[in-house]
Amino acid sequence: MAQESGCIINVASIGGLEGSRAGVAYTASKHAVIGMTKNVGYQYSKLGIRCNAIAPGGVKTNIDLSNPSAFGSQKAGYGMTSMPRTGESSEIASIALFLASDASSFVNGTVITADAGWTAY
Repeated sequence: MAQESGCIINVASIGGLEGSRAGVAYTASKHAVIGMTKNVGYQYSKLGIRCNAIAPGGVKTNIDLSNPSAFGSQKAGYGMTSMPRTGESSEIASIALFLASDASSFVNGTVITADAGWTAY
């Protein structure tokens, strides 16, 4: 705030935009990230601070999925078949670089979905 500028980039998930892409705790936490992003984006905008989020779909990471709930896996699995492809972490990093750059100076309080079109269906 003292600098009267800044850029906050949160990593949400399409789980924060949709209802059942993951477990309830994950989904609730990602909905919260999106709400905080919008709140901070608006509240601090006149102080020169921008806040945006990236909502990735499936991305190759080191998340441990070795012991999922059978019930949750079955339910979430229904939508997994429509996922166009799995993303790379470098693709998400490219979006973060854009959001951190002056090229996105008019982008604030929003969520950029990066899911190869998965949520478009």
